[in-house]
Amino acid sequence: MNHQDTIVAIATAAGAGGVGVLRLSGPRVAEIATGLGLPSLRPRHAHYARFLGPARETIDDGLALWFPAPRSFTGEDVLELQGHGSPVALRQLLLRCVALGARQARPGEFSERAFLNGKLDLAQAEAIADLIAAADVRAARAARRSLDGVFSRRVDAVAEQITLLRIHVEAAIDFADEPLDTLGGAQVSAGLEEVATQLSFLLRDAERGRKLRDGLHAVLIGPPNAGKSSLLNALAGSDRAIVTEVAGTTRDTLRETIRIDGLELTLVDTAGLREGGDAIEREGMRRARTELQRADLALIVVDARDPEAGREAVAADILGVPQRLWILNKSDLLGTPAALDEDTVAVSATTGAGLEALHARLAALAGANAGESTEGEFSARARHVQAIVQATEHADLAHTQLRHEHLELAAEELRLAHDCLGEITGRMTADDLLGRIFSSFCIGK
Repeated sequence: MNHQDTIVAIATAAGAGGVGVLRLSGPRVAEIATGLGLPSLRPRHAHYARFLGPARETIDDGLALWFPAPRSFTGEDVLELQGHGSPVALRQLLLRCVALGARQARPGEFSERAFLNGKLDLAQAEAIADLIAAADVRAARAARRSLDGVFSRRVDAVAEQITLLRIHVEAAIDFADEPLDTLGGAQVSAGLEEVATQLSFLLRDAERGRKLRDGLHAVLIGPPNAGKSSLLNALAGSDRAIVTEVAGTTRDTLRETIRIDGLELTLVDTAGLREGGDAIEREGMRRARTELQRADLALIVVDARDPEAGREAVAADILGVPQRLWILNKSDLLGTPAALDEDTVAVSATTGAGLEALHARLAALAGANAGESTEGEFSARARHVQAIVQATEHADLAHTQLRHEHLELAAEELRLAHDCLGEITGRMTADDLLGRIFSSFCIGK
């Protein structure tokens, strides 16, 4: 698509409503406004007007707002028409704009133009979609902070540190015959240690932001007949999973989304892990292990009457999961409650005993108890987290190469680390990455 086209889209959600908004952006906005019967508009003022068709008939009436370039969302001439929220009237108005020379916008094309015209960086543009999709106040505030540039400024600060180190290392290459210590090697080494520290903080906060956006991915795991499906039903508040006394009833993964203190939690019920089983059950266990590989949290459900047997059944499968919570189910069948540590909760999915404590523990693990006082919190995406991980790896390799006085290799690793951070904000990124990102946006955004 030609970025010099004038684009148009209905910016309000589908369906009838009190108000409907149509948005245009591009070089032919003034010409199209004249064709609609809007010959003179003062910048950034609301004008009541009638929006006219080809025979000068009224399509609708409402407010018109003109934002001349470059002081607009996209950096181009922008016209916003606010009429009645009739899908028929909005469609007529859109077709009229197309007839006057606009084309229908692709998903996310308005935000894409804002990025291309330097009004937003890529992380800020993505934060617009995150703000629209936010399911609770905390996620909305985190997306708002990303849109305000909190995340971008932290990324740029680390990128600037790496740039200064690159300058120092590449300048030292010209004096390869000199000992590195005389060329400021200690200063560069200290700078790399500081970069590693800042990247670790950034990764921690970006991972928290990803969980705010995507929700926590929790997998219910354990031996057969420990009560995983019963616990899923209890947490979901409905009979989502089939529950029987027959071991191996659950053969496939079952997902349910719940909210705990405003934070979204995706629960995945899985087949019980044990030796043997028929072909279908073995496939269920394979899928359970696949879910564990990408889980944020393993909820390990074991029978409270014999917890050690359950621990042995799953010990090898939970090693790579970042967070774990042991759940002693069927605790109502115990005569005397067992002594528990902070990583263990005793519940009864049948009676509901212990579910309140389980909710509190899940909220703590998910970070929901951080409340609204985390002023630096921002939204992030999986690609941001991966980029920071890769930048960290390259920075560590640069430090290793520097210790061996391989300055050319150290400089290359620093360049790669810088490029990884550039992908987050769009300072350095491929066109196909931009296409994938903006295609996920709403029409009219």
